[in-house]
Formats: sequence, C-alpha cells, structure tokens
Amino acid sequence: MELILNTYGISLNRDNEGFVISSHDGKQRIPAQSVKSIQVCRGVQITSDAVMLALEHEIEIMFMDQTGTPIGRVWSPRYGSISSIRKGQLNFSYSHDAVDWIKRVVSQKIENQQAMMLLFSTPDHPNPATEKSVRRLEDYRKKISTLEGEVVHDIAATLRGWEGQASRIYFATINEFLPEPFRFEVRSQRPALDVVNAFLNYGYGILYGRIEGIMIKAGIDPYIGIMHRDNYNRPVLVYDIIELYRIWVDYVVYTLVAQGVVTDEFYSVRPDGSYWLEPLGRRILIQSLNDYMDEVIAMKGVSRSRLTSMKLYIQSLAQKFKQFER
Repeated sequence: MELILNTYGISLNRDNEGFVISSHDGKQRIPAQSVKSIQVCRGVQITSDAVMLALEHEIEIMFMDQTGTPIGRVWSPRYGSISSIRKGQLNFSYSHDAVDWIKRVVSQKIENQQAMMLLFSTPDHPNPATEKSVRRLEDYRKKISTLEGEVVHDIAATLRGWEGQASRIYFATINEFLPEPFRFEVRSQRPALDVVNAFLNYGYGILYGRIEGIMIKAGIDPYIGIMHRDNYNRPVLVYDIIELYRIWVDYVVYTLVAQGVVTDEFYSVRPDGSYWLEPLGRRILIQSLNDYMDEVIAMKGVSRSRLTSMKLYIQSLAQKFKQFER
C-alpha cells in the first residue's frame, strides 16, 4: 500500500515492526511489510524511528508540496544508481539512438491523446470537430516521423513546438466535453487557474514521484535527460518519460469531473484566483489514480497492471542504457 500523509497535524511513529499514525481521531497501526512507499505533505510530523524503519524495509519516503510534486525523498542505500548504467545513460543521451527514442516517446504521447479524444466520438455518435482534431494530431505524428538529426539537440526545438501545438489542440477538444462550469481556456500550471487544472497538476505530481522512484530503484539517474536537458538540478529524465503516461492522469481527472464527482469541498480558491485541492479532493484523486494504475489489463497478450507495465518499461530502459557503456 501507498501510505499518504496529507492531513495537517497527524504524525507517524514506529511501534516495533510497524508504523503508527496518530491523529485527533486516534491511532492506527500498519505493518511495515505492507507499505511500499510513504508520502509526507506539509503539517505532518514523522519521527526518526519511523524513518529508520522505512529504510530497513526499503520503503521510500517522499516529501510533497501542495501540488503533489515531490520536493525531496529518502530511500534505502540498498538501491541507487549503478555506474555502468549512468555512464551508458550519458552516452545514450548524445547518440542517434536517443533521437529515435524521443521521437517514439512524443509520437506515442500524441497517439494517446488521439485515443482520449476518440472516447468522445463513437461510430453511433460521431463528432466532426473531434475527428478533425484527431486528423490534425495525426499530421503532427507524420511530421515527427520525418524529423532527422544526429543528436536530440538538432530536433529538440522543433519537436517541442509540435508537441506543444498538439497538446493545445488536444485540451481544447476534450475541454468541450466537460460540464460547462469546469471548462477552461488554457492549461495553467503554477498556479492552476481552474479546478480541472488543479486536479491535473496534482495528478501529474503524483506520477512524477512514482516514475522517479522506479527510476532510482532501476539504477537510472533521473537528472540526465534526453530532450529536457536545460533545467539545472531537476529530474529532467522524469519529464521525458512522463509524456508516455500523462494520459492516465487525464483520463482519471476527466472521468471524475464528467461524472459529477467533484464538489466545492474538493478545492478552494485563493484571493489571487488560484485553485488548490483540499484534503478531500486530494484523497479522492490519489485513490482513483492508484486504482487506475493498479488495474490489471491485457497488454500485448499479457495481463498485468498499468503500474507494472511502467516499471517493466523503465527497467528495460536501464538495460538499454547499460548497452551504451564504453
């Protein structure tokens, strides 16, 4: 289980081989062997004994900001970046193979967006505007396939431009299918200027944390990116890989909103017009996203959870990097 501590005033301590969560409602004991990770938000206390127990059981601890994005983590010394993988990762980032890889990543992201849009346009109820948007995104996928360069830097600016244009078309299209009060004009990040973007930002933050944790365990250095390489001291490879999985958050958030689940209790609006998720909204989103990632589905003839498929992909990427060690 993912232990998520996002309620102000609660504390986490140790009781022999278990964690104890204390709040004004009482205490709850959770065996350490049943915990996979711990997420700690502002206003939560965690003792050194609890941290030591997590390290003993190789449970990562993530400290999250208000948008759900990890700002720090503690992990076991039993896993970490392996020199052969890191050397190969650096060599790979300057190879022509990296060009082909990032083209596939962005193309897959756009294909995922096309699939999301087509959910709203069925054979029984075709939507001409949606189908037009799908065709426009297909044009970008075709352009991406023709891009050529020796290294990623040669195509990065063009690729980012096309990716951005495709995303604007995508969000404008699916936005029309939201209930009127929840529609927004543009994607807003820090801060979110509407409730849907607040949910999307928090969901992406959760996903960032999951991907970075899997990468660290696989021996990959999150700070050596492929296309995202300009941000100093940021886990830029996470920004590359997350493009393959953003659609998971999009689907969960849009489903919650379209089904009328979201109420005023889920969020608050500050004087500057920014939107922030309240504990209830965070709890519902986290549970819904975790359930979605844990759902077992058939992929290429094999049944596995979405989260497992992501772990296997990142592990295979680590092996690919290792092949580039010199």
